[in-house]
Amino acid sequence: MKILLLHTVVASATLAVAAHAQGVTGDAKAGESKAAMCIGCHGIPGYQNSFPEIHKVPMISGQSAGYISAALQAYRKGDRKHPTMRGIAGSLSDQDIADLAAFYSGHNAGVTAPAQPRAASAAVAALLEKGACASCHGANFSQPIDPSYPKIAGQHADYLYVALKSYAVQGNPHIGRANPIMGGIVQQFSLSELKQLANYLATVQGELATKPQPRFR
Repeated sequence: MKILLLHTVVASATLAVAAHAQGVTGDAKAGESKAAMCIGCHGIPGYQNSFPEIHKVPMISGQSAGYISAALQAYRKGDRKHPTMRGIAGSLSDQDIADLAAFYSGHNAGVTAPAQPRAASAAVAALLEKGACASCHGANFSQPIDPSYPKIAGQHADYLYVALKSYAVQGNPHIGRANPIMGGIVQQFSLSELKQLANYLATVQGELATKPQPRFR
């Protein structure tokens, strides 16, 4: 029943993203010209954000277009709470989002994650199994089963930890992420266990990168 429910929610999420994006085709070249508001954080290697705690901003070059689009739509709608990202996403049209997604999804082209990830310790392997992480994000954590799910292999550990914790936050107007799947999963773990998962995933070779971009064009 749990597996059936998971796949039902996945299917619903996929249809929702597909319906929203219907008729909007992203243009990578146009996205490059619209990325000026993004490069100040996502185009600087090692750049840190201080909200809701200090952590590196996520690598988005090489993420799938479906995930980037879904994430920006969630910030715009308020399902993902982050004052800066809400303001940025709120200024974007559907076409802007599609163009940025097309640009960043091809921004680390040619990089392919290994089919098998770096071996986890027995303790972390048990946590991965408990959370069924590979069933959604792929065996190598770079091939999610749904286009709106992120690649997480090689992502910054401190960002992953903050992101995981945010799914468990409820009733806070400034912090939190509304996602029925992840909300249920993270509640199974302690903060220490979430940090172990984040630390391991950050060591797995993936397809993500931070690509510096010229500020004057």
